[in-house]
Amino acid sequence: MMFGADIDNPSAAAMYETDAAIHDLGIEIVSVDHGAATVALTVTDTMVNGHSVCHGGLVFTLADTAMAYACNSFGPVALAAGASIEFLRPAYVGQRIVATASSPHRGRRTAHWDVAVTNPDGDMVAIFRGRTKVIDG
Repeated sequence: MMFGADIDNPSAAAMYETDAAIHDLGIEIVSVDHGAATVALTVTDTMVNGHSVCHGGLVFTLADTAMAYACNSFGPVALAAGASIEFLRPAYVGQRIVATASSPHRGRRTAHWDVAVTNPDGDMVAIFRGRTKVIDG
């Protein structure tokens, strides 16, 4: 199941229906709550770079997806306004990496987000920091 049965967030459900990128990549929406989201991805052999580790762009995409579902969990449409990532350790084929987003600061129209990406052992793969802006509502 790509969309957790326990998720009862109308904004997340609406996004999921038309989110072609996550469907194509196999990103799973694990949980969405007001201001938080957890998503996961199992690294496949088509996701590795020339060093046989998960491509950094896909780790970034996973973290960005967690932020997207967290920032849109309130209802009004919000988009990324900026983001950065620090890669701490590689992820390998077969590993299920998990990104969990939360907000240390949320204003009326902008918010900052911290996303931790971890491997199956709970070790940090990456730390992502993003900023979003409400464009609707």
